[in-house]
Amino acid sequence: MKKTWLKVLTATMLVFGVMAPVTGFAADNSTTKAIDEKLGVPIVVYGANLSETEKESVKESLKVNEEPEIEEITVSGEDLTKYIKDSNASSRMYSSAKITRKDAGKGLVIEIVTPSNITQVTSEMYANAMLTAGIEDATVQVAAPKAVTGHSALVGIYKAYEVKTGETLDIERTDVANEELSVATSLAQSSGIEDAKVAELLTEIKKQIAESKPATREDVEKIVQEQLNKLEIKLSETDRQLLIDLMDKISKLDIDFSKWSDQLNDISNTLQEKFGALMEDEGFWAGVKNFFANLKESISSWFN
Repeated sequence: MKKTWLKVLTATMLVFGVMAPVTGFAADNSTTKAIDEKLGVPIVVYGANLSETEKESVKESLKVNEEPEIEEITVSGEDLTKYIKDSNASSRMYSSAKITRKDAGKGLVIEIVTPSNITQVTSEMYANAMLTAGIEDATVQVAAPKAVTGHSALVGIYKAYEVKTGETLDIERTDVANEELSVATSLAQSSGIEDAKVAELLTEIKKQIAESKPATREDVEKIVQEQLNKLEIKLSETDRQLLIDLMDKISKLDIDFSKWSDQLNDISNTLQEKFGALMEDEGFWAGVKNFFANLKESISSWFN
């Protein structure tokens, strides 16, 4: 009987030892942020329809108070009509963003800091659309105080980028970039394709457009179909034509495609890392499941 209780105690300690969290203590390496005198302070753009309480929530999410200095602006439906053709000036704007300029060649880094509240747009979708619009070399954080699709943040990013750089974005490019974001979210919803897979599809098609510089719509259609086949994605004919229309417009934009390759490769690498992490996670949890299954068998055998 004593041996039996020892076995039970050992098994219990083993199980709870596996399940117990490991707590680590990191050294306090916090330092005061310095103001970037070369590229300027970060700029935060708030959706115009935020209440004061919601605005404070966004500030907290974007860690505005941790910046030594910051510039703040608001984006409204009126701004929407400036960057996107045939848009509605009365549109409600909630999603917000913080933009920090980086040195040339650093590329785009996008982080959605409130992922549960940005329901349709992924960081890679933002990056793809920003690249199409002509925005490069920046760190962007996106936030919303409640569940929204996330589309209005892109317009805020346009406005902030112009304020920050003094450059004027080409409305043809910003309009197509907005269409790209709409097509991406539409494909994810109507075709049931994972968001990351949609972003990968758009990235790979754009990489091929940058490399081969298609001269006709037929050439664009061939590239689109090749990537659909390569990624084993099946679309309805309506969605396929929607994608071809978008990519045909992108191929005709006034873009230096030679500069696109590196940044598109960065987006592609990020997506591959995400897929790799997902597979590792699946392998880890499968291992945990097998461990407990084997543990159960071992404990049972002790009492036989």
